[in-house]
Amino acid sequence: MPTLPTPTSAYGARVRAWDWRRALSPTGNTGDAVFRAALFGCALLVLLLVGAMIAAMASNARLSLREFGFGFLTSSEWNPVSGQFGALPFIYGTIVSSLLALVISVPISLGVAVFLVEQAPRRLSRPITFLVELLAAIPSVVYGLWGIFVLAPLLRQYVEPPLQKWLGWTPFFQGTITGIGLFTGGIILAIMITPIISAVVRDVLAAVPVTQREAALALGATRWETTRVVLANGGPGIAGAIILGLGRAIGETMAVTMVIGNRAQISASLFEPSYTIASVIANEFTEATEAIYLSALVELGLILFLVTFIINAAARLLVWSVTRGTSGTARA
Repeated sequence: MPTLPTPTSAYGARVRAWDWRRALSPTGNTGDAVFRAALFGCALLVLLLVGAMIAAMASNARLSLREFGFGFLTSSEWNPVSGQFGALPFIYGTIVSSLLALVISVPISLGVAVFLVEQAPRRLSRPITFLVELLAAIPSVVYGLWGIFVLAPLLRQYVEPPLQKWLGWTPFFQGTITGIGLFTGGIILAIMITPIISAVVRDVLAAVPVTQREAALALGATRWETTRVVLANGGPGIAGAIILGLGRAIGETMAVTMVIGNRAQISASLFEPSYTIASVIANEFTEATEAIYLSALVELGLILFLVTFIINAAARLLVWSVTRGTSGTARA
């Protein structure tokens, strides 16, 4: 069988160049290739920025990492005078305040979104939607001032005493009632993330096809049962909205700093003061005159970055599991 002649080096170079253009653009169009390369560059730039941020924080936190090691995460002592630093109280305050905010905010946000999409007439849903979105645009310092002058006295006089009276047998509602503490910080965070979660959930529910509602109603379902069908179809988007609100709660600084009490301690009582990672960085960064002090604060920032990364990864797993469950139900 005759063999084909081996192409010359110049011809081979032209073939390789053509293959590269085909790899960049399946259509072989040079403009498409340039466009795809530009988009790839934009995506790569984001990865480079994230990597540069991690590298810069790790470099500035080397002194603290070398001095305290893994014990920085498990130590509860924070004493700049003696040079002893531990992040555990701040990690605890960040996690507890954020989870408390989710417990309060998620049911309210879902209720608001379901009402606006499924129940409210158009003349009522539009102004309420505008007010909900307006809450998300209020600066956090305004929430903090409102929390100090309005929310904290209200909780101290009318909310926390009954809670301690009826639930004081649990460790969560013991301690001195001052109106400033984890409970107030969690409520402030819940108010701040409610418009974000409700706005995203509203868009998710509105995107569910009308045919799903019509099919449920045609089968004899009630309005509540139809709403359950809509919520099941929008499950992945709802999970994403909740994680988005959690990310906002974890990174919030100013409003929480003004009402949480700013005390580096670990207490089961929600009435006791606490501290968050973002708050301690904002409060003490200007006071960090020693190298080890500054390095410890930068390491806290690195921890906050990694916690955010872990939460986003968990969110992707959650959305994947919800999507898989929904797909299995659909096939069934």
